[in-house]
Amino acid sequence: MNIEQQVELLMQGTEYGDDELKKAMTAELRERLLLARQEARPLRVYCGYDPTSTDLHLGHTITMRKLRQFQDLGHEVTFLIGSYTALVGDPSDKNKARPILTQAQVDANAKTYADQAFRVLERDKTKIRANGEWLSELSLVDLIRLGQNFTVQQFLTRDNFSNRLEKGEPIFLHETFYALMQGYDAVAMQTDVQVGGTDQLFNIIVAGRKLQEALGQKPLVGIITSILPGTDGVQRMSKSTGNVIPINTSAADMYGKVMSIPDSAMGLYFRLATRFLPAEIESIEKSVAEGSAHPRDVKMKLAREIAGIFYGEAEADAAQKAFIHTFQQGQFPDEMPEYKLQPGETVLDVLVNAKLAESKSKARGLIDQKGVRLDGETLERADAPFPHAGVLQAGKRRFLRVTQ
Repeated sequence: MNIEQQVELLMQGTEYGDDELKKAMTAELRERLLLARQEARPLRVYCGYDPTSTDLHLGHTITMRKLRQFQDLGHEVTFLIGSYTALVGDPSDKNKARPILTQAQVDANAKTYADQAFRVLERDKTKIRANGEWLSELSLVDLIRLGQNFTVQQFLTRDNFSNRLEKGEPIFLHETFYALMQGYDAVAMQTDVQVGGTDQLFNIIVAGRKLQEALGQKPLVGIITSILPGTDGVQRMSKSTGNVIPINTSAADMYGKVMSIPDSAMGLYFRLATRFLPAEIESIEKSVAEGSAHPRDVKMKLAREIAGIFYGEAEADAAQKAFIHTFQQGQFPDEMPEYKLQPGETVLDVLVNAKLAESKSKARGLIDQKGVRLDGETLERADAPFPHAGVLQAGKRRFLRVTQ
């Protein structure tokens, strides 16, 4: 790729909320890429991930895909585990303070982060670091000196803080430390480029760049990615809303969940979660708009690509064949778990005991939505005795062979 093609690829799927800021970051990225080529050195690129839970989902991997693009272009990529920032909690996208985690909770959550990241990043080319390396060394005086570079007003203009202030809701002092800590990460690693979602705009563009400049470094280029919506196509992907596509799952499950997203979300998924180049995506969208390609077929292409990224081509092909066999041809899958029916069990009992539903309330919800079928026939009563042996289907993708 020439420099312009690299810039187009690396800026694909970015969102700054301000055209002038995007133009400025694009120009600075172009300048850094040219300088790196002249000096024959890679750019230092990183993104931080706070281990506030144990599992990563597809939404988390959007920034990883951007890191992988830099990696494929020969640049130095660091996957930074926020072992210290997680102790404070990022307030960027929250309307209240995050609960404070203990060091033990953070350490436990972080155990599998790197391995999950290697589903996207190249293991041999990725640096894994934790920001406790340098943040734990800062003294109170150091923190005060970092804080001298910012005003309280700068923090209060942030939407999440200003909204809470207007509603009379508390803003805790420790929440303002987070941006200082993340900004210092960029200083400690002498960062050229930092990647993050739109919720990190202040932390990257204001805090990171300002601290680097104050401490004699050249301000980083912020690559701010759009936020991936969940399977509902509207709200950001989040475990709390249940609209996630986990990456620690199976190719078939991932494929099926991508197929469940609305057509309107496909363009964003192509831009954020796939390996397709800008020109290829433009061609795909044009074919749908002109009617030469059916949205279902395009979504299958999308689902196969995403499953292939995480599980390899063979498993992605198998997932696609299973989906066609089961859903397009209206057949049951060839392989499914079995469950031996116990005397007196109701429909609700089987759903919960066989783990087709996480709780009784969710099982009742499935039944109320007519999402539970036995051999193709809808089961409408949760308290009814389980009718007979057969293939039980819960929702679109869960099947169970019930035996007596």
